[in-house]
Amino acid sequence: MTIDVAMTRWDCGHRSWRCLPKHGQAIEGRPTLRTNSAEMSAIPVHGRGSVAVRSPYRRVTVVALSLMLVLGAMVTGAATHATVATGPGEDPVFGLANGCFALQSDQSGAFARLSPDGYRVDAAAPRDAEVFRLHAAQLGRFMFYGPGGDLLAHDNGNTVVATRDATRSTDWTLTYTDGVYSITATSNGNQLTEHAGRLYSTEPGLDPRGGRFVLVPTSGCADFPESEVNAAGVPLSGTGSNGEVRGFIDAHVHMTADLFIGGEVHCGTPFDPQGITVALRDCPDHGGDGLTAVLENVISHGSPFETHDTTGWPTFTDWPAHDSLTHEQTYFKWVERAWRGGLRIFTNLLVNNHVLCEVYPLKNQSCNDMDTVRAQAAQAHAMQDYVDAQYGGPGRGWFRIVSSPREAREVAAAGKLAVTLGIEVSEPFGCGIRDGVPQCTEEDVDRGLDEVYRLGVRQMIVTHKFDNAFGGVRFDPGIQGVAVNAGNFLGTGRFWEAEPCTGPEHDNPVLSVGAGPADALAALPPGITTPIYPEGPLCNTRGLTSLGEHMIRAMMDRGMIIDIDHMSVKTADTTLRILEDAGYSGVVSSHSWADPLFYKRIYDLGGFVALYASQLDPQKRESGQDPKADREPGFVEGWRKARQVRSDKYYFGFGYGADTNGFGPQAAPRSDAAVRPLIYPYTTFDGGTVMDRQRTGERVFDLNTDGVAQYGLIPDWIADMRNAAGPDGDQIIEDMSRGAEAYIQMWERVAK
Repeated sequence: MTIDVAMTRWDCGHRSWRCLPKHGQAIEGRPTLRTNSAEMSAIPVHGRGSVAVRSPYRRVTVVALSLMLVLGAMVTGAATHATVATGPGEDPVFGLANGCFALQSDQSGAFARLSPDGYRVDAAAPRDAEVFRLHAAQLGRFMFYGPGGDLLAHDNGNTVVATRDATRSTDWTLTYTDGVYSITATSNGNQLTEHAGRLYSTEPGLDPRGGRFVLVPTSGCADFPESEVNAAGVPLSGTGSNGEVRGFIDAHVHMTADLFIGGEVHCGTPFDPQGITVALRDCPDHGGDGLTAVLENVISHGSPFETHDTTGWPTFTDWPAHDSLTHEQTYFKWVERAWRGGLRIFTNLLVNNHVLCEVYPLKNQSCNDMDTVRAQAAQAHAMQDYVDAQYGGPGRGWFRIVSSPREAREVAAAGKLAVTLGIEVSEPFGCGIRDGVPQCTEEDVDRGLDEVYRLGVRQMIVTHKFDNAFGGVRFDPGIQGVAVNAGNFLGTGRFWEAEPCTGPEHDNPVLSVGAGPADALAALPPGITTPIYPEGPLCNTRGLTSLGEHMIRAMMDRGMIIDIDHMSVKTADTTLRILEDAGYSGVVSSHSWADPLFYKRIYDLGGFVALYASQLDPQKRESGQDPKADREPGFVEGWRKARQVRSDKYYFGFGYGADTNGFGPQAAPRSDAAVRPLIYPYTTFDGGTVMDRQRTGERVFDLNTDGVAQYGLIPDWIADMRNAAGPDGDQIIEDMSRGAEAYIQMWERVAK
């Protein structure tokens, strides 16, 4: 058992709504109650509208399968330790979160109890009543969870029932006035009332006296099902002797990707008001054994005939996994564990690809890139509210969205997680290109940048996967590149055009389209002539356009951070020359999608480099990639090379870009982990927190065998760098712990 500071259970023996955990109580416990059924639900504040249940046997077309490959691999001082909040807030509603209460009618003085024929209000004392754990569904909203796993619910009429299924009907909004509570069904606005010794759901105001309740603190409540954190201690806070913050940075992650590509590609969500049993469900179209999960099977395992256990909570037998690309990996408790392990900046890129969305047959969201950006930004704020709700009120949570380096520094120094927003879409502001003609204007760019800046976006990828009105894209290699090139044709009317490079930098190797499998070309119109590319290093003929230059300069005018990843060599080179002429530091390569020869120029500008969070040691290169290299260098080797070209003019720190949920596999176990494993439990770099193996339901995750199966194993992956780096182990951990400060200083040099 370890301390879970976000989900403290408040068992109290007095009548005050403010209380403390029992002395010596294990604050985090493993849930033992059965899972809920797979009824679909949607709450508008979660960023979705009302969503129809998907048919689990809809067929995914060959066209969609081939194009879904497109997003693959988008892929020291006197610091102190924070005192993390361990009690409810001072608010009588928000402070109820995770508390244990009996429900008393103010009208009759009797307590509610669960009988075989429903809820009766006739118990004389709390010891005779149904005791409820109050799970915070959102700020001011709660679920009443009974000892046997029953939830207080309504039947959309006047009847109040007990159910084991976490649905919209179990979500209640509470208000507090003059010492009593009003409890309203969130889904329909009906009021919980007591009449003649029973609970009813009635129209608001119909029975004012019967709708007044008292929540009496008690004990004996069951724990609401939840993932453990398995971190003991308090997070690092404060600053060093020079005012610097300490901690890690993820410069590229997709926490809100459950809403991308139409909202039906991704299985699970980072949070759900009804809890983990709803948030971490498999996709309905995966069926009972995963055989119908054609997309998952093809892009994750290379065959449409694979199977997997689709149960989810509490077993999680086959997912999440480091190589499962459609299942949720950033559930909020897993991100919490990463924060507890030292993460201080978390750059959530709002992501979409409208071409893929349009060809994929299942969807419940708009395919428009900017509609998706807006929805994902709203969802990020909803998650902030949800985390606050678990901690007892607004501002009390560890997940803090920031829009300036000053805010980022304050949040990190306070020992919390500074969340920045970025964008990674193929056609920002509708700026595609069709048959060489831009589909937007400078005015569209300015309006678009103003809008996303108001949303809090501060970092942007300018080109992604397909050529657009701003410039050429860096090719995807291998068979995947054939599918992406086909998508480029569908989106722009042209295939990639390549030529021999004129300098040492080059784009990824590209296969001739005709060399790809028939399935990858199935989306193309009949009779299309496909290009044949020459051997040797090649570069996209398209560079930064005049509209692209306007985009870069407009981002500079707003103090935004330009991410050169996915730019063609020509596009990146011209972009860097513009930044060099202006002495502009706001530039990053966030996840290894730029030629590494550009890193020195980035560092010389005072910019920041983060490598894709890949396997730590060298690994065999996949078929179809660079034929002159038989292995990927691994994260540690990439760090060594990047460190050699750092600039002594600027504070140096290093980062990673996990690209989690972005159709990029996460790090596999180190190749020699069986003989030189990461030893659990371990202590974080600052010495303040002890991390054990992470447990979710019945599954225990171990980096040595699972790799980075979900985001909660990121701290384990960083701790394992000491093993992978050998004599450089202390240095790589030091550089990683300086990453948050280095990024903030880069941002401070350009922020407006």
